Amino acid sequence: MSVKPLKIPAEDLPFWERKTLAEMTAEEWESLCDGCGRCCLIRFEDEESGDIIPTRVACRLLDGETCRCTKYRHRKRYVPDCIKLTPHNVADLTWMPKSCAYRRLYEGRGLASWHPLISGDPESVVKAGISMRGQTINETELADPEDAIDYEAYDLLGDGGD
Repeated sequence: MSVKPLKIPAEDLPFWERKTLAEMTAEEWESLCDGCGRCCLIRFEDEESGDIIPTRVACRLLDGETCRCTKYRHRKRYVPDCIKLTPHNVADLTWMPKSCAYRRLYEGRGLASWHPLISGDPESVVKAGISMRGQTINETELADPEDAIDYEAYDLLGDGGD
């Protein structure tokens, strides 16, 4: 007996399964952000190995409880080196968290089961242990920006499961 897989019409698939990142509307693109806050953490690059060292120190604009940027629309005015994620630079931003929806989709891995677009629950990111809620130190609390390395967090290098 041979079994044929069911074909789901493209229009019945969610936008992230039927569109490329570049084809998404601005609203669709923004909805991919799960609000974990991991992309707003200070990172260092090991000069010898090139490895990325994440920390639990957050950008001055990240609200540590909501994991959202407090000045999102005008963030470049306050943090000039903030990198705006676009469909055209995802491939180059290898420091992006492996759990990041943009990175996952770019790599063909789909959204994780805990992503709010899949679970229907904005708190699923917190329940899955992906959110940085309550786990960060704001960079403004440090005496010297280089002190962020004292808060290295190699445990954040994983992809957060499925």
